[in-house]
Amino acid sequence: MNDPFKIFGVARRFDIDLVEFAKIHRVLSRALHPDKYAQAGASERRAALEKAASVNEAWRVLRSPVRRAEALFALAGVAVGENHEPKPGVEFLMEMLEEREALAEARAAKDLAKVRALGSAMAARLAETEAKLASGFAKSFAPTGPTGPEPAAAELAMVVPFLGQLRFYTRFLDEVSLIEEEND
Repeated sequence: MNDPFKIFGVARRFDIDLVEFAKIHRVLSRALHPDKYAQAGASERRAALEKAASVNEAWRVLRSPVRRAEALFALAGVAVGENHEPKPGVEFLMEMLEEREALAEARAAKDLAKVRALGSAMAARLAETEAKLASGFAKSFAPTGPTGPEPAAAELAMVVPFLGQLRFYTRFLDEVSLIEEEND
């Protein structure tokens, strides 16, 4: 896996300033724009195109909290994904089921105020989970010397369940956005 943080020339962190990263992306994209290499040789054009593709993929990873967390885990050698993460607890799953049912009912009733209220509550839960991930990654990737951060496996293992929660919250909020678009 390419290191999206290295491509952007920044430290590995979960809590990033997306505005700053957007600026870095624009600068890198301009520098690698195909028009700048129109007179270059074929190999140089191809190399610039590959670098531009890497920059764009790194930007897609970094701007998504889920993909950013997955990248940090992967860079630390921690396998994540459906087959590697602990299953969410029954209580959490029941809670999410109830929230989804409430959302489906609000959607069916075309109660946009209720949809938005459910979305706001879920956005707050998402923000809490992102803060927990940021804290866990900060502890895990804390600088340990001149060679930089060395992830602490024990800290990372405690953070993995938050990634699953983040996925649930993100999907819920995506559905809220879809309902809002349908009703605007």
